[in-house]
Amino acid sequence: MKSVLVLCTGNSCRSIIAEALINTLAEEKYIAKSAGSTPVGTVHPKSIEILKQHGINTKNLRSKSWDEFKGMHFDVVISVCDQNDSKPCPIFFGKHKKLNWNTPDPDKTEGTREEIHIAFTKTFIFLKGKIEGELL
Repeated sequence: MKSVLVLCTGNSCRSIIAEALINTLAEEKYIAKSAGSTPVGTVHPKSIEILKQHGINTKNLRSKSWDEFKGMHFDVVISVCDQNDSKPCPIFFGKHKKLNWNTPDPDKTEGTREEIHIAFTKTFIFLKGKIEGELL
């Protein structure tokens, strides 16, 4: 089994969704964790909703700091931050394969409930495609 760390800033949406997807879609090959450089401390309810809607296990998902993983080895580190955002993308140092999946933050979507749901769905579909295309 290879270990994966998925990073973003807040660890409430994108990295959480990617962690759950990897642990479901690639459970025979990878074990994934996620973290944020400045975690918000809670998982966004829409992240949980969209994962459950697609039959993905949400048990044990929580927002956590990358400090929790300091000194640990990962085979792959994936950054899912948005390069168009003003916040810098976190960098996790070490010898590992580095992937950067430029993923807009669905939590920044403003609009109706439907528009917000669509943003989270797009994030889910994008990350699922990246996992299937680059990890499986």
